[in-house]
Parts: sequence; C-alpha cells; structure tokens
Amino acid sequence: MELVALLSTGKGTWGQIAGLMQKGEWEKIILVGPSFAKEFQVKDIPFDFIEFDADKSLIPLKKDLEKKLEGKFQGLEIALSIASGNGKEHMALQSALLSLPVGIRFTALTKDGVVML
Repeated sequence: MELVALLSTGKGTWGQIAGLMQKGEWEKIILVGPSFAKEFQVKDIPFDFIEFDADKSLIPLKKDLEKKLEGKFQGLEIALSIASGNGKEHMALQSALLSLPVGIRFTALTKDGVVML
C-alpha cells in the first residue's frame, strides 16, 4: 500500500511520520507539505515530496493538491496520515484524494505498531 502523509505545522508530529515511514511496509511514500517541510529526512527511506502553499484558501489548496497528486498512485486505496497540519490542510488533502478518486485508510503509529483505522 502507498503512504500519503501530511507534513506540516507541529514539528513534534514529524516523529509520528518518521515512525510510520520506518515501521510500515510501503510500496511508495508521498509526503505533502509547505516549503519549510522540505528539510524533513529519514535516513535511507526514499519518498516523493509534494509542496503546497499554506497561505492558499481551502478551495484553491484542494485544487492544487488534486492536480499535483493526480496519476501518483498505482492502487485504488492509500494509507493516509494527517497527524501533522491543521484543519484546512486536512480537509484540502482528503478532498483532493477523494476527487482523484482514491480510497483512504487512515493510519497511525501506536505502541502496538502501525495500525489502519
């Protein structure tokens, strides 16, 4: 399964994303975030980074993400982490993914490992 993770405000949440990347078995990893998130790295784990402008309002942000995510997925369903970011970013990303269309399974790293919700 492919992992899409929002990487935005709250650098403390970046550990959640790093853990998901390291502990999950992903065919592909796509991180989505504003320009400052480009500094994020996890040793020896490749990923694609899709940048967005966090200053855009909801509808333009959703359309921008939809355009940038189109054609990126092989399967019909992806694992999605929105542990990082804010409500506007969460809504725009989820709406863009569903418009492609692709199914979403929320995922998180817990004390028991990677779980699909």
